[in-house]
Amino acid sequence: MATSQQRSNLRLDKAMFRRLLLAWYQKSQRKLPWRGATDPYHILVSEIMLQQTRVAVVEERYRKFIAQFPSAERLARAKEATVLAAWSGLGYYRRARAFHAAAKEIVRRGSFPRATPELMELPGIGRYTAAAVSSIAFGEPVAVVDGNVKRVIDRIVNHNALHTGPVGEKQYWEIAGELLDRENPGDFNQAMMELGAVVCLPAQPLCQACPVANLCGARGPTEKASRPARLKAELHYVLVRRNGSVLLRQRNKQNSLMPGMWELPQIEEASKRSKLPLLKLRHAITTTDYTVFVHAGNNKKRPADRWIALRSVYRLPLTGLTRKIIRGLGDA
Repeated sequence: MATSQQRSNLRLDKAMFRRLLLAWYQKSQRKLPWRGATDPYHILVSEIMLQQTRVAVVEERYRKFIAQFPSAERLARAKEATVLAAWSGLGYYRRARAFHAAAKEIVRRGSFPRATPELMELPGIGRYTAAAVSSIAFGEPVAVVDGNVKRVIDRIVNHNALHTGPVGEKQYWEIAGELLDRENPGDFNQAMMELGAVVCLPAQPLCQACPVANLCGARGPTEKASRPARLKAELHYVLVRRNGSVLLRQRNKQNSLMPGMWELPQIEEASKRSKLPLLKLRHAITTTDYTVFVHAGNNKKRPADRWIALRSVYRLPLTGLTRKIIRGLGDA
């Protein structure tokens, strides 16, 4: 838990911290499509999309998803393939599957859970997401802790004083709870995340723009956390077209990665294909950076393959890479 000195500093400064942070947030917050939302389902959509996905990507996809599935009831009634097609390009498709299951559970219960413990009972909903939704939608006085909030706390209390591992995780939640403005928890939590996202940056914080810089215990640049080197690899696919259709292959539904999603047929030996690919692009998945080559071909159709009209190709749950390839070729 936090040391007595840390608690003393927090007690001394937290009222001013809240006041300065909230004033800055009201004036400087980014204009995002989910900001100001009061529907808990809409808030939940944004929070799940924002997990491991850049804000710029989520902005566009959030609007489309809400238009297609404006309520938990509509999402619950949809087929999984339809939900995955709408999610295509956002990655981490287990999020979409879990969210679909959560919508069904919300409908089964007959009402949207309001408290953090109840929200955590839904498939795929952890402590952070549950606390974010309950505080923003229902004003529950609970703090949130994500990577951005951790970085703010690290600097406010001087990160060298915090433990690592499970003990450190508990400390973050305790300190966030002490800082929380219990009268305005939704805006406060969003302000903490916003500060970490746009001002309190990982290696080069914008201290001159920080509303709470004078309260900070570790101003200025900090050492960037070391990360393992990313892996490099190549992927080769074949593009087969016929009468306005493209040949796609469904991934095995037992695959651990993107089960049941649709993609172009993959080939192992590129030397058997054209010397000049139709398309070359970069693509990143988790810890690997791929160079992707797309070759013209006339592969023999396999049982898992299907001819898909290009005009309706986006109705299928495509892998994000396949969506990127088709757009890059200008075929749909």
